[in-house]
Parts: sequence; structure tokens; C-alpha cells
Amino acid sequence: MFGVLGRYFATRFAQAVLGVFAAVLGLIFTLDFVDTLRRAGSTQGASGGIVAWLAVLHTPIVAEQALPFVVLIAAMTAFVNLSRRTELTVARAAGVSIWQFLGPALAVALAFGIAEVAAFNPISTAMKRQATGLEAKLFGAGARDAGGFWLRQKSPDGQSILHVDGRDLDHDTLLGVQAYNFDPDGEFVQRVDAKSAVLREGYFELRDAQVVAPGDDGTQAGVFLLATPLTREQLSQSFVPPDTVSIYGLRGLADQVRGAGLDPTPYLLRRQQLMALPLSLAAMTLVAACFSLRLFRMGGVQRMVLGGVAAGFVLYVVTKIVGDLGSAGFVSASFAAWSPAVGGCLFGVYVLLHQEDG
Repeated sequence: MFGVLGRYFATRFAQAVLGVFAAVLGLIFTLDFVDTLRRAGSTQGASGGIVAWLAVLHTPIVAEQALPFVVLIAAMTAFVNLSRRTELTVARAAGVSIWQFLGPALAVALAFGIAEVAAFNPISTAMKRQATGLEAKLFGAGARDAGGFWLRQKSPDGQSILHVDGRDLDHDTLLGVQAYNFDPDGEFVQRVDAKSAVLREGYFELRDAQVVAPGDDGTQAGVFLLATPLTREQLSQSFVPPDTVSIYGLRGLADQVRGAGLDPTPYLLRRQQLMALPLSLAAMTLVAACFSLRLFRMGGVQRMVLGGVAAGFVLYVVTKIVGDLGSAGFVSASFAAWSPAVGGCLFGVYVLLHQEDG
């Protein structure tokens, strides 16, 4: 009987997740379509079909970020409906413990998480990259990438530490470049401030540069050449947002970025967060169970739902805060990605043990 009952509970939970996920996809598409239509305005070539296609391309990556809340709402909906129809009451009377009818829901949540990471994530990231390219052609969006970064390089002339403010995508030019140059013995030689720079074969061509050396007031230079071992491919990796790379490419990209002297933490953190997603969905299911398994006839359903949503929101905020700490390097990427999911599971198990077993 428990096998049949378990499959029934799993089916109801899966239907709830798919239903809520479909509703969220529709809502995201509608909002993005309206926003993109407003941005398009009178842009030449931005027809209704293209705007709709852009909204379609944007939808999966946004829905992926909302997946934990989808599982939370779906779990609460499924549990409340089972209670309202007294199915959980009958199951309890038959000797089925809370863990026996939570098991199928947890299995479904883990399965959805694995499917999202293994199949849905590569599709959503590919669509995100396609949307970025299409927006750049239509609106000029992304013509300037303002994501600044630091890099350290070693060349035959010595070592250099560079900071780049951004990049002009139309002309493949770096903007706002500062270079701190050191000789092979590690002694500071000069600082170079340039309005722009272009990576050539084996060197940076810094334009409109000002060179300041110790004891010198500064010298203007139309062009300053700085040797570098970096290639265009290595440099371009520093401008790739982690959310546009699938889980299968994050580790290799992190290795390339590390080899170029850049910080690979965002890519390592993103990879760990995707790997921890199935456990995060299980944590949301346990949190939903804490606030949804009360007998329906006892009332207080609105308070239960609000409590569950509030608990899920708190867990989401904690996840974001710990993720920011991981991005800044205060904690490891593994700890930042896995600790909120583990903490959410422990919280759910503790509350359910207290409710059910006293």
C-alpha cells in the first residue's frame, strides 16, 4: 500500500511543481515582453515577433532563479490540498508517518533539481547568450561592458598589475586602463593611466596614456606599449558573466581565467551553487512541510501560508548574503553554496521532529 500511496503523493507533488512552474514561466514571459516592447519603442527592425522571441530567450534564465520559490509554493499547495481533502489524515490513521509521505516529495524535488542542472541550465544559458547578442544588434545594448576587473601578469619586462574599467564591444577596446609596472626584481617602475587600450599580439597598445614614474611629474604619451603573455581569448573570458555559462563549462572557464591571472571565484561559486540546487529544493520542500501539514479543519491556513512564504524568503536572503560573502572571498565557494541548503534542511527536519514527535 505504501508503494502505491508513495507514487500517488509523488504524482500530486510533481503536478503541483509543473503547474506552478508553468504559471511562473507565463508571468515572466508577459512581464519581459512588456518591458522589451517598451524598450524597443520605435527601434528600427524591432518587430513584434522579434520582441516576443527576445522575451522567450529571457524567460528560462529568470525562471531558473525563481525555481526555489516555485518548489516552495508548489509544496505548500500540494500539502494544503492533501490536508483539505483529509487524505493526509487518512494516511496518518493508516499508520503512515510524516517521513513516509514526505519521502516522495523530497525525491521529486531532488529529481527536479538534477534535471534543472543537467538539462535545463545548458538550454537557459545558451538562450541567454543568444538574447544578449540579439539585443546588441537591435538596441546597441551591451555596446559598453562596464564590468571592471583586476589582473596580474608577468612578462620579460617584469610584472604588471592592471585595472580595467570596462570594454567597448563595438571596437573591442578596453576602457579606463591603469597599469602598475614593476621590474624583474619587484621594484616599482611606473604607473600608466590610459583612456583606452587594445590587445595586440604579445602587447597592450595603451592610447592617450600618462606615464608617472617615482620622482617624475608625469609624461604624456600618445601610445604606450606594454608587453603581455595574454591572448584575446584569455582576456575575453574575464567579461563572461557566470550566469551565461552552463555547469559543464564553468570549471574549464575557471581554469582559463585562473591561468590568465584573473579571479575565478565567480565561476567556481556559480558551479557550486548549481551543484547544491537539488539540496536547496529539498530544503524548500521541508520548509513548506513545516507550515503546511496542519489539519485543515483547525483553521489558520492563511497564517500558515504567510509563515511558509516568510521562511522561504528568509532562506533566500541568507543564501544571497552568504553568496555575496563567497564572491568577495570572505568564505570559500563550497561553503557559500552548500551551507544555506544544509541549514535549510536541518531547520526543516528539526521543526518537523518537534511537531510530530514532540
